[in-house]
Amino acid sequence: MSELVTGDAVVLGLRPARLPSRALALAIDLVVVWIVFILVSIGLTIATVTLDEAASAAIAVATFLLVLVGGPIAVETLSHGRSLGKLACGLRVVRDDGGPIRFRHALVRGAMGVVEILMTLGVFACIASLVSARGRRLGDVFAGTLVVRERVSAGRGISVPPPPPWLVGRFAGLDLSAVPDELWLAIRQYLTRMQQLDAEVGLSMAERLAGELTVRTGVPVPPGVPAAAYLAGVVNERQARDARRVFAAARADSLGQGGMGVGSAPVGVVGPAGSVSSVAPGAAVAPVAPAVPAASVEPGVSEAEEPGVRKPGPGFAPPA
Repeated sequence: MSELVTGDAVVLGLRPARLPSRALALAIDLVVVWIVFILVSIGLTIATVTLDEAASAAIAVATFLLVLVGGPIAVETLSHGRSLGKLACGLRVVRDDGGPIRFRHALVRGAMGVVEILMTLGVFACIASLVSARGRRLGDVFAGTLVVRERVSAGRGISVPPPPPWLVGRFAGLDLSAVPDELWLAIRQYLTRMQQLDAEVGLSMAERLAGELTVRTGVPVPPGVPAAAYLAGVVNERQARDARRVFAAARADSLGQGGMGVGSAPVGVVGPAGSVSSVAPGAAVAPVAPAVPAASVEPGVSEAEEPGVRKPGPGFAPPA
């Protein structure tokens, strides 16, 4: 089993690259490097045509070392293990602990590559890769590196895979209040990446996470339920609870805003003597007659009488 353990003691379980993909990446790199070497050599030959034979030989050796050896070393160092061929094939050179390589790793791989690849046309590299359980050539063994597959198909690892249909709703009564956010994050990361892990590594991680989850909830894993399916079912239950909580909050908010909409505000009514009283929405409001000024009421007419109706006088006229 090929396992990579990071500095945080997290097993990544990245799969080493196979020989065909590595050979294709190496072929692309060699084609690019030899094209550059030929172009640089032609340019230097034209520029140094007046030099003697010894100087031309020294320049040729320096060009060979700088382009065919120094070029790949510089590219792998600057790109953290991804040359042009490896980038095209979805490969990457990493350390044994899963971290990015540095200059010393690229230097050892490049120096051994002169013997393994350039001088023997890749025969030693192929034999070493076939013999090694992790597909490493001699340069990888001495440098402490490994070529892994890092390309993931589109859409993988974006969302948590759903649980089996027979587990949906089975954990409705589970108390999830004591589960910390760190454990939820670890479970989600495992579920989104479990297809990329080795079978044994993924099984051990699922059992460990399921054990931590049962300690927090106080309920053991149901018999006959795989650890990965149990984790997916519990995460699905938490997502369903969060969705119901958000829906209830949005509904309560919409109802609260709808209660004070148009036509629901209190209506102000002007009463006698200019007083204003509020009437509840929907209540019947009796029409209020306009007030009659006191100066317009004739003597002998009661204010309780109906406004606008005047009694006939007694026929008495004041003296002129």
